[in-house]
Amino acid sequence: MIEYNFDDYVLFCKNNGKVTIGEVEIELRKDKIVKSLGPSSEFTLEQTTVWSFPERGSWATHQSNYRGNWSPFIPRNLILKFTKEGDWVLDQMMGSGTTLVEAKLLGRNAIGVDINKDAVMLALDRLNFETKTLFESSTNSIIKTYQGDARNLDKIENNSIDLIATHPPYANIISYSKNEVAKEDLSHLPLKDYLIEMKKVAEEAYRVLKPGKVCAILIGDTRKNKHYIPLAFRVMESFLDVGFILKEDIIKIQHNMKKTKEIWARKSNDFYLIAHEHIFIFKKPSDDKERRIYKFSSKWW
Repeated sequence: MIEYNFDDYVLFCKNNGKVTIGEVEIELRKDKIVKSLGPSSEFTLEQTTVWSFPERGSWATHQSNYRGNWSPFIPRNLILKFTKEGDWVLDQMMGSGTTLVEAKLLGRNAIGVDINKDAVMLALDRLNFETKTLFESSTNSIIKTYQGDARNLDKIENNSIDLIATHPPYANIISYSKNEVAKEDLSHLPLKDYLIEMKKVAEEAYRVLKPGKVCAILIGDTRKNKHYIPLAFRVMESFLDVGFILKEDIIKIQHNMKKTKEIWARKSNDFYLIAHEHIFIFKKPSDDKERRIYKFSSKWW
């Protein structure tokens, strides 16, 4: 893991006015107009296992130009429910830094890791705003950003994280990196290899998470040859296999599928569009007694 801070970001911007994520170019240091530091006053925490956010959320520096990033409503819900101010939040596949921005807004400390240096710089760009109007009397959050591999979090100590909230790439669907890091990027892997490597991600997540705390991941399914591949449940098995227990399985409804629906409608298809993802919330058991209590939510094979 290589740490990059704001000074590194400023130096990077002197020579690079933009980053390229996949095939998308995103400008850095573009003048930001931060109209609000949170969602509307109508926001409330989710109470069921079906989450739907027709408006993805655009407060602070959140944007939707990083393909595949998750709505800030998701990490906001997770952070508010499972942590308190001053706790440590980890997103080991942080992408554009949505989770870190929410941690900063909510007074939590956070660590973000991504295999792609351009993504790290973009996350630092999104973190470049003030929160004093929201937390005038609170201390500043500590936010650390690293270029690194979710399978080897060597700068993070055992049992040190209060919440993991992350959105892994799907197997060979959206490519997030190129050149020298491509071979290490999970988004490039075929399904069989992807699942092997995701188990390594799960092992590291289990190592760094405190006992009794939770790890939340957003993952969806896919198709091949017009047939359904339950990718999410295969990933779930990887996390159960390393010792986690399943606390929640939340269905997240997908929106903004207009273009996909138009393409699908022009073809003669005998299958349904996938319009949901899973948010699995895994708990690291506090002890063997707790593991026995929740044995039916644990590895069953």
